[in-house]
Amino acid sequence: TRSLLACGATIHEINTVRKHLSTIKGGRLAAAAFPARTLTLAISDVPGDDPATIASGPTVGDPTTRDEALAILDSFGIQTPASIASHLRSKAAESPFPGDAALAHSEFRIVATAAGALEAAAVYVGQNGFKAISLGERIEGIATVLAGEQAKIFEQKLLAHPGDPGLVLLSGGEATVALRGAGKGGPNQEYLLALAIALDGRPDTFAIAADTDGIDGASKAAGAVITPDTLARATALGMDPRAYLARNDAGSFFERLGDLVVTGPTCTNVNDFRAIAYIPHVG
Repeated sequence: TRSLLACGATIHEINTVRKHLSTIKGGRLAAAAFPARTLTLAISDVPGDDPATIASGPTVGDPTTRDEALAILDSFGIQTPASIASHLRSKAAESPFPGDAALAHSEFRIVATAAGALEAAAVYVGQNGFKAISLGERIEGIATVLAGEQAKIFEQKLLAHPGDPGLVLLSGGEATVALRGAGKGGPNQEYLLALAIALDGRPDTFAIAADTDGIDGASKAAGAVITPDTLARATALGMDPRAYLARNDAGSFFERLGDLVVTGPTCTNVNDFRAIAYIPHVG
């Protein structure tokens, strides 16, 4: 898993490999419980809310194959121990497919989603007199690339709504990081540092990005915030934002500025939450 994360693999790719190495994922838990009836109540932390992807689908059929798992590892050039490679080439690695008789008594319900979180955020934004625009909960990709894309979208939306008293661009999904250095932080913190650079101190513009489980990547923070003076404050402290970004050290950057969001584990998870806000005459 660590190797796949370091390569920037998507959650679907990571789970495809996990399901063919686990004794409970990919429908194996329900198959082991059969003929007993099982009921799964799931909180979705994956874009699209596919039951087979949530927690790697321990009680639902797995549409992926061991060949796909091998292909993913090969595409990233990941060298695995001989025992893992041998297992993935064996029939034992194949998990139950959808419709397998061993899954006939398994029921699955989703009780919370990223879409629901964004809808609640949009309602809150509207209640406070601002316009909310949601890009949806399925936004995936490299954190720095997403930041550049969303900075452009944000500028376009502002031009399209010049008379609004304020605007908040919402999005969810899952960002990933392609590791280049050994710094601290996580995808949300890296996204925000890249976003701060892209926005370049834009007046009256603020943003937050955080993982709703309270843990961004391998850091102790859920995420961070940026303000119109983020880059100016960094410069005053002799910090080069681009150098921090180049070594994947967004966590140290925001820690030094005092702009980390630290919640501790929230005991829930509906994936990443991002908001870019234009609030006139605040900062």
